[in-house]
Amino acid sequence: MSTIQISGLLTFTISILVFFAGSGINKAFEPLRRFNIPEAVTGGLLAALVTLIAHSFFDTEIVFSLAARDMLLLYFFTGIGLNARLDDLISGGRPLLILLALTVSYLVLQNLIAVGSAAVLGLPDGISVFLGSASLIGGHGTTIAWAPLIAQRFGLANAMEIGIAVATLGLVVASLAGGPIAKYLIGRYKLHGPPTEELLIGVPQKDAGTPRDEVTHVSLLRTILVMNVAILIGFAVDELMEEVALKLPLFVVCLLVGILLTNIVPRVVPHVAWPTRTRALALISDLSLNIFLAMSLMSMQLWTLDGLGFSLVIVLAVQTLAAVAYIIFVVFPAMGKNYEAAVISSGFTGISLGATPTAIANMTAVTKAHGPATRAFIVLPLVSAFFIDIINAVVIGFMAR
Repeated sequence: MSTIQISGLLTFTISILVFFAGSGINKAFEPLRRFNIPEAVTGGLLAALVTLIAHSFFDTEIVFSLAARDMLLLYFFTGIGLNARLDDLISGGRPLLILLALTVSYLVLQNLIAVGSAAVLGLPDGISVFLGSASLIGGHGTTIAWAPLIAQRFGLANAMEIGIAVATLGLVVASLAGGPIAKYLIGRYKLHGPPTEELLIGVPQKDAGTPRDEVTHVSLLRTILVMNVAILIGFAVDELMEEVALKLPLFVVCLLVGILLTNIVPRVVPHVAWPTRTRALALISDLSLNIFLAMSLMSMQLWTLDGLGFSLVIVLAVQTLAAVAYIIFVVFPAMGKNYEAAVISSGFTGISLGATPTAIANMTAVTKAHGPATRAFIVLPLVSAFFIDIINAVVIGFMAR
């Protein structure tokens, strides 16, 4: 097996090509547009298939440098924080608590399904951890963190491979399911977004040529400067938190810094040109998200799924059906049965099966087509990228005893 190492700049360039490939495919195939499949998902999965073919038929593994991807994640979540006005956070208090309760309830349900399925199918001890919230809600990062402990405690030699495979498949399913779920709910209940609000991320499909505020090199540079300052503060805060043994994902820290800055600086310096709810910030956030997602999907090692036996595929199918049913019959009604609820429902696939960026990508694709959903973009990241990680760690620790 030979290995091809792709440098950072080339990886970034390929990810742009992957996005445009996905955009072209979506334009050519109307069902992809109708079900709001993000362009980066279409192109990223195509690129992942190419690397799978190279691995399977040409004994060549393609490895991408992903340092730029991690930085783009910080830009994206910092942008989410900079858009979070205090009045939105206050109005989002009750929905945030409801969504958190729904997510915790589903986390428990997901692990019960994993434990029950593993028992029925006679799977090895410890494998249920990676058939539930560790790999599906937690994603690749949580899987990698817990795999050595699970392997040692249960003697599960291939714990890492199983967890990574389940997380990868969950990411694929989450990327493909969010759009169709929102499409069904919006059509079924005749919902639509508010016509007078601006998108937090991206440009609406219907009026891409008529922005309300002009985007210039000055507005873009001003926005990037503010984002860079917020990220630098985020790095500093992250180091301070490590010293007191309090560890959060860096992108969550940057999100919280963005929220603080956007609710303090404009009040202290009222005449400052702050980027909240500007087209420049929306475009930078959109670019960061799409390239991040393209990099994430094109770098997936789909050949790790070869190790999944038929029984594991059955469990994943059950988890997917349970997630879809929970979203349609529990999440959507509990969140208000309105347009915001439909957008959150599309994002809940990322919480339940994939990752937070996948959730945001699904919601972005829906809002570009049907209108903005401001509260959804504030509430969901706080739940999926902050609170639920802490709760998930406690639950996994209990299962790993």
